[in-house]
Amino acid sequence: MFRQVNLAGVFCFIFFISSILASGSAYGIRLTHVKHLFDITHGFSQPSDVAVSKDGHIYVVDGVNNVIKVFNQSGKFDFSFGSKGPFNGQFKFPLGIDVSTSGKVYIADSGNHRIQIFGPTGNYLNQIKLHSKIEAADPTDVAVNESLNRLYVADNDNHYILVYDLSNMQLLQTLGAPGIEEREFRYPFQLAFDNHKYIYITDVVNTRVQVFSPDGRFVTVIGGWGVEKGHFFRPKGIAIDNNNRVYVSDSYMGVIQVFKNSGEFYSAIGDSDKNSVKKFVTPAGLFIYNDILYVVEMFADKISAYKIIGDTE
Repeated sequence: MFRQVNLAGVFCFIFFISSILASGSAYGIRLTHVKHLFDITHGFSQPSDVAVSKDGHIYVVDGVNNVIKVFNQSGKFDFSFGSKGPFNGQFKFPLGIDVSTSGKVYIADSGNHRIQIFGPTGNYLNQIKLHSKIEAADPTDVAVNESLNRLYVADNDNHYILVYDLSNMQLLQTLGAPGIEEREFRYPFQLAFDNHKYIYITDVVNTRVQVFSPDGRFVTVIGGWGVEKGHFFRPKGIAIDNNNRVYVSDSYMGVIQVFKNSGEFYSAIGDSDKNSVKKFVTPAGLFIYNDILYVVEMFADKISAYKIIGDTE
């Protein structure tokens, strides 16, 4: 049975949390300041994720429009690929993306229950029809580790991570199960690797990030539910910089927090003009490339690019 929710109370609670975080250094929160470079707006409808190739092309999942849009390093439109449908090269509400070091583009094609693989210019190459134990697979993100020949998929509705062998596209391992304990998930959403190929997974309803080793061993938890710094309301996107610091977007609170890879809170993304925590509009997917932080602001229908310029004391 569904309980009636006091929405006014929920919004007041979120405002309270946001007010605390927005005070920034007044509450002893270190800020990692960023400088706005540019926004990308191109007729998006609830974009969800972004990835940048080694040559600097910016790939955006424009999911409601069922298309992948590609932009140059300055944010100018270059080309797009895809349309709505079930056939090769078509999508049904895609959500996640990764671009491998070799330039292949992997798309979590959620509504078609598969991962599709494309060349750098959008030419269709292959696909993986996903296994599922109970409900049809609902892939929300994909992460590629070519050095280990592994492909990781967040299966949101089945609450686990699928691990495939890239050489033959066969399922190797399933990480997790539904639940609230370590190594269990409630709606895993997005994935990212650190420099050592440990994989970080946003565990949305459990309001945390879980970390696994490349061979699938549980390592640690980052965050948890609460109002203090280092806690989440709805973590969604994740990215990791060259110092192995972990950036996590909170779509409800509209902030991005930064953690050490050990799980310790480090900072919040700050607005240098106001010397306070920077607020975003429903931040979802994140990506870091050459010290530039790309943020998908889903309900603002834009992708924003920021230069990471340093920390306050």
